[in-house]
Amino acid sequence: MTTKDIAIVGSGVMGLTAAHQLALRGARVTLYDRNRDVGRGCSWWAGGMLALWCEMESAEPLIGELGLESLSYWREHFPHVINKGSLVVAPPRDTPDLKRFAARTSHFEVIDGKRVAALEPDLAGRFETGLFFEKEAHLDPRKALGFLSERLQKDLGVRFVMEGDVRPEALDADHVLDCRGFEARDVLPDLRGVKGEMLIVRTSEISFARPIRLLHPRIPVYIVPRDDHHFMVGATMIESSDQSRISARSMVELLNAAYALHPSFGEAEIIETGTDVRPAFPDNLPRIRRDGKILRLNGLYRHGYLGAPALTRRAAEIVMEGKTFPEVER
Repeated sequence: MTTKDIAIVGSGVMGLTAAHQLALRGARVTLYDRNRDVGRGCSWWAGGMLALWCEMESAEPLIGELGLESLSYWREHFPHVINKGSLVVAPPRDTPDLKRFAARTSHFEVIDGKRVAALEPDLAGRFETGLFFEKEAHLDPRKALGFLSERLQKDLGVRFVMEGDVRPEALDADHVLDCRGFEARDVLPDLRGVKGEMLIVRTSEISFARPIRLLHPRIPVYIVPRDDHHFMVGATMIESSDQSRISARSMVELLNAAYALHPSFGEAEIIETGTDVRPAFPDNLPRIRRDGKILRLNGLYRHGYLGAPALTRRAAEIVMEGKTFPEVER
């Protein structure tokens, strides 16, 4: 059987998981990116929450289907997934928002303030009730990107070409996967940008074991624990393709929301801020579009780590086995 030559453009979570899925199936893969460092786009700034049931609060059922598969993928292939669930809370005045969140989601346990404190001691006495999604998980996106990059190059023979602005149309391969995200808007005219802004802060005054979502009246915020007392605070969703730095308003509102979760965030050190533009189609669902020998994988919106492995598995089976997937080939 002839080995297929596959070129992939884009080294974010979509490109890396596509390379992984194809290399595991015996393809000869070359991955291209104009940046010298892997994943320096939306994937770098992501929260890394594998929270498919929480996402059902506003997402379509397809995201849950992709998310369940992707959760299994990360648990199988990335050894640093943290399987401690996620917690959703709201101040007493916003209890109706918590009930509304519960009505739109599943696979959770309604817990009282005592159980909230048992799960997260630093939240003791702060919330009367919450929703605990025990089967969810999270990961550090930057560790995941680095791990996949190393595995692809050292163990699976994937070649990385990290220089220059490579056009998918110019590559000589049996198949080309365009995984450029928002940069592919030149050939995907219905792709739009949704700006996201985030912070990384550091404080040794608080310790969380799992991501926590606070249903806040202005910006529902999530806080994801990282190593060395770091916390990712995110994230805004602004209908804009502007990739400039975080705005003063967004920073203030994210910090206010974090402070509402716990006052110790008021003394936290701001380590890093980040912004980028999420690629989204009008219905906020991902697509695989065929264009001759090119497959264009795009539209992950806010579901990058939750959707990429499942979408790229479908792309790999299209390329290697000739399968079709009507739910995403639109």
